[in-house]
Amino acid sequence: MTEQAFVEHLRAHGARVFLVGGCVRDALRGVPASDKDYVVSGITEAAFQALFPDAPRVGKSFPVFLVEIDGASCEVAFARKERKQGTGYRGFAVSFSPDVTIEEDLCRRDTTMNAMARELPDGTLYDPYGGREDVAQQRVRAVSEHFLEDPVRALRAARQAALFDYTITDETIAYMRVCRDELAHEPTERLFGELSRALTAARPSAFFRWLHAADLLDVTFPEIAALIGKTQPVAFHPEGDAFEHTMLVIDRVAAETDDVLARFCGLAHDIGKGVTPVEMMPHHYGHELKGLDVLAAWDARMRLPKAWRQAAAFVIRQHMRAVRLTKCGKIATLLLAIRKSPLSFAAFNAVTRADHGALPPYLVHGEAWAEDLAKISGRDAPERVKGKEIAAWIHTQQAARLRELMKQ
Repeated sequence: MTEQAFVEHLRAHGARVFLVGGCVRDALRGVPASDKDYVVSGITEAAFQALFPDAPRVGKSFPVFLVEIDGASCEVAFARKERKQGTGYRGFAVSFSPDVTIEEDLCRRDTTMNAMARELPDGTLYDPYGGREDVAQQRVRAVSEHFLEDPVRALRAARQAALFDYTITDETIAYMRVCRDELAHEPTERLFGELSRALTAARPSAFFRWLHAADLLDVTFPEIAALIGKTQPVAFHPEGDAFEHTMLVIDRVAAETDDVLARFCGLAHDIGKGVTPVEMMPHHYGHELKGLDVLAAWDARMRLPKAWRQAAAFVIRQHMRAVRLTKCGKIATLLLAIRKSPLSFAAFNAVTRADHGALPPYLVHGEAWAEDLAKISGRDAPERVKGKEIAAWIHTQQAARLRELMKQ
């Protein structure tokens, strides 16, 4: 059905309909919204289901239905109030009776930019907390002290600041700090959800910088916090310590590719430096191997997606040597390993370029050359070459073929 028909159907039965959240915010920002979310009030759940019997309910603790509107599956939630009665995001008592107002619903939201609604069909803006002005001033501001009731809102504020290139108000930073103790006990999948979204920002580094400003980085992403103060040779890293280098790399990767997997690899490539002993600094000998242990601990704590874990491990192992190889055999092995890794050549090169600068020709042409090398098969080996000798023969042929390619 059309949005107009949806609204008219509900209003004819005494309900009110509102657009809420991101679509209202994005309209004020002058950018297209990725989706639309609706809130209804003045109607019981039973009456709504009678009007839309084919709409599945997807909300667990309160009514949220999926309704096909203008060709898209849209979430339609009931206006609700929340009262904190426990810890974490599950510690809420929720009420959603027909008399809950849109103002009461907006009160429970995290930041003012998300606490606005437009009533349909006329589009009247409800903005009880000054979200429109905050969007105009490009700032992230908590709606109220209710911000503290869900500690992950602290990460959301940092993520919003990164995604929109906004600043966070001092009062909101203070609220974020208060979330520290409770954040340490939040399910790590919630933290990962904010990380994965923050990595889509034009400058993902802002997410980590805001968390650090609120004294939260060490309790949310200790692997990244550990890089702070890890000095590096100034001749190679004038940007500063390992944290500053990592922030520089992740933003460079983000400027080159939207691939979140590549961006995560940029974030993780130097995490081994976080465990370098003080007496070794500013050098970080062996940080490639140490980085694998840090990554394994990160995965054990947060359950990283398999592709993320494998790709990051590959980059951690290879990022120092990838631009320094001279022997064709080793170069061929690297190119074929990249080809088999979860990373595309473009993604691997984006991380490597962000870390080192210019790429050697074998990486610039790596995808085409690896495709060529992969065609060499043991089926082409002479009959006298048997068993384990076949692998050695293939490798020799690949090195020889690569030598030819590099001369062209």
